[in-house]
Amino acid sequence: MRYLKIYFLLMVLSLSFGACKKLLEPENDNHSTIDRIYTDPPFAEGLLITAYVKIPTNGLSFNEVATDDAVTNNKLDSYLRMATGEWSALYNPVNQWDNCNSAILYLNNFISIIDTVAWKWTSSSINSMYAQRFKGEAYALRGLFQYHLLQTIGGAGADNKLWGIPLYSKFITVNDNFNVPRATFAESVNQIYADLDKALQYLTMDDYKDITVASQLPPELQSVNITDYNSVFGLRSNQRISGRIVKALKARVALLAASPAFANNDVALWTKAADYAGASLNSIGGIAGLDPNGHKFYDQTRVDAIKLASNIDQKEMVWRRPIVVSNTREIANFPPSLYGNGDVNPTQNLVDAFPMVNGYPISNPLSLYNPANPYAGRDPRFGLYIVYNGCSLKSTIIKTGVGGGNNAKDSLQTSTRTGYYLRKLLREDVNLNPTAVTTKNHYEVHIRYTELYLSYAEAANEAWGPDGTGTNGFSARNVIAAIRKRAGLTQPDNYLASITTKDDMRTLIRNERRLELCFEGFRFWDLRRWKANLTEPAKGVNISGATYTVVDVEPRVYKNEYMYAGPLPAREVVKYNALIQNKGW
Repeated sequence: MRYLKIYFLLMVLSLSFGACKKLLEPENDNHSTIDRIYTDPPFAEGLLITAYVKIPTNGLSFNEVATDDAVTNNKLDSYLRMATGEWSALYNPVNQWDNCNSAILYLNNFISIIDTVAWKWTSSSINSMYAQRFKGEAYALRGLFQYHLLQTIGGAGADNKLWGIPLYSKFITVNDNFNVPRATFAESVNQIYADLDKALQYLTMDDYKDITVASQLPPELQSVNITDYNSVFGLRSNQRISGRIVKALKARVALLAASPAFANNDVALWTKAADYAGASLNSIGGIAGLDPNGHKFYDQTRVDAIKLASNIDQKEMVWRRPIVVSNTREIANFPPSLYGNGDVNPTQNLVDAFPMVNGYPISNPLSLYNPANPYAGRDPRFGLYIVYNGCSLKSTIIKTGVGGGNNAKDSLQTSTRTGYYLRKLLREDVNLNPTAVTTKNHYEVHIRYTELYLSYAEAANEAWGPDGTGTNGFSARNVIAAIRKRAGLTQPDNYLASITTKDDMRTLIRNERRLELCFEGFRFWDLRRWKANLTEPAKGVNISGATYTVVDVEPRVYKNEYMYAGPLPAREVVKYNALIQNKGW
């Protein structure tokens, strides 16, 4: 009996320990691991989609409030803090280090597995086309993120050498070396070109569109079925990065590389920038291809006319985000009387940059500018882009001077600080009245053709002067003439005709770029690549009756000696001794 009791006890204990052991072992909790990419194509494509989600131009930055073009009434705004003296390697609102490097590593991982995933196991032809397209997208996106990172941190290091970005050619694991030095600026540019050129080897068609006959197939895919081709390279893939977009990106890279902050007036670099932009523009007809309404791309009638399923889009668009239904922009920027927060306030500096309708700058006596009636007879783009005292917005007269109520300058926390409100990018058919709030179609822009026209004009003028054409068939003057005519300036454009020197044309081109691309996130980067003055105070206007008094609103506390390049994050430089910080930071 005693032995039976001992045997029973041992059995109970063994069962207990076995149960405990099983209890302590982790159960399958259905979390996905990286191995899933090899058996689940949509999961594998998620590596690529993650990079798309990280594109810096997915949303409007309004970094103009860190420049002489605008201020914000949000006193906690990070760009305001940066512009007024807080910009450092520890506090950097324009930092792209984490975002871009993260995207690049995702893309490196994706590139490494493209040929091992069965994208369409039932069709070798479709499977091969998916692999081709994905390679093109991945290399193009890697070039794009490298460009954005280079734009942010490219510059002279403490050793006075012109540095670029770290170049990662593979996915880095925990066992790899993270202490990667920066490549030189030139090496970085060459790597971006290499990635974009490789993308074009795969994205051989400019656009994603459905074809109807075999003769429309690209040469390398002549043997594939038309239906199969359309399922991969057809209209359904529109708004993915394409050959046309890659070519436009090359023009962006070339313009950056030729700019004064990175090159010493190298005609060869300016020529390359002009030729890359010119090639993109000639694909739509050169000067004749300029969209007559391109400067109104955000207008409600043009946005609502888009029908993606029928391939109807604005002629102005090279690449844009999908349409979303919202009222976020209007909530942020309508004046307070229209239930908005009045966030972005254009400056008097920007207002003064708009010429008179006869094309002459307001500083020129031939402009006929009247300081006592400063908004009369101005460039039509002024009224399109900026809400000023006495103008109408949503059938409401907006008064920003004394007696203007909540819309008057400095009346409320949500009132303008400069005497102006934003109009550009907003839809006046959005209603924010709490009794009948409405939302409307909007989209964000990655690249539009007006940017390429202006980039061409800048590069062509530097390479060949105002009237040189290179091999492209049109000049900087031709571009600026077309843009100013589209804007509604009086023809003939006598002021433009009076411009004869490269220096004067440069001044005009830069001003046209400032006006046409205002509030689209360019001014901050343009000032830096031009090595222009960063410290011009942001100005506004006090209006009392017929008296207009220009006043300083906010300083711009930058160091012109070194802030043309942004800093690497301090934590990265501390962790990795191979990284050289930019001079001054």
